[in-house]
Amino acid sequence: MKRRTLAIIATALLIAAPAAQAAGTDRSVELASLQTGTLKTGWLQVLSEGKPATEKVRARKDINASPIQRELIAFNETAAPGTIIIDNSDRRLYHVLGNGIAMRYGVSVGRDGFIWTGANTVSRKAEWPTWTPPEDMRAREAKKGNILPASMKGGIKNPLGARALYLGSTIYRIHGTNQPSSIGKAMSSGCIRMANEDVEHLYANVTIGTKVVVRD
Repeated sequence: MKRRTLAIIATALLIAAPAAQAAGTDRSVELASLQTGTLKTGWLQVLSEGKPATEKVRARKDINASPIQRELIAFNETAAPGTIIIDNSDRRLYHVLGNGIAMRYGVSVGRDGFIWTGANTVSRKAEWPTWTPPEDMRAREAKKGNILPASMKGGIKNPLGARALYLGSTIYRIHGTNQPSSIGKAMSSGCIRMANEDVEHLYANVTIGTKVVVRD
C-alpha cells in the first residue's frame, strides 16, 4: 500500500510541476523541492519493491544517478522563468524557475577543442533517442580504432541516454548519458550531458521553444 501511495504522489507531482512552473507560481518551487527529495527516494523503493536495496538495485541506480545532486538554489540573475543557462566553467546547468529560484544540475561539457558558447532554443524533445554520430566523429574515432555505428536505437547502452533536448538546427543536444562518471567534467564532443535521472527531471519541465544559453 505504501508503494502504491508513493507512486501516486510521484505521478501527481510530475504531472502538476510543468503546469505550475509555466504559471510562475510559488507552487512550482514547492513541487520542484518535493521532486528533488521524495521522488528520488521513491524511485529506489520501486526498484527494490519495498525491500532493502540489493547490490543489483544499487548498480542500476548508479547507471542513472549523478555524482552531483541536483538542488534548488537562490538565483538572482536576470533571466525569464523557464530559461536554461549552462556554465562551461563550473559545469552546471541552471533551470530558472522564477522568484529568485533555479534548479541546479551537474553536467558534462565539451572537452578541449569542442567547447562552445551561444544561445538557441529547444527545437525538439525525444525519449530514448536514436544516436546518429556525425561523419566527422566516426572518422575521428576510426583513427583511434573505435568503429562507431551509423545509427543506434535508444536504450541503456546508447550514449544519448534516456532523454534528449535538441538545440535549434545544430548538432548539439542536452542529453542523458550511460557514463555518469563524466558529470562535472569536460568530456563530451560538444553536447551537454546529464545523468539519466536528471535529464528526465529537466525534460518533464521544459517545453519546445525554451531558451538555452551556453556561456563560459
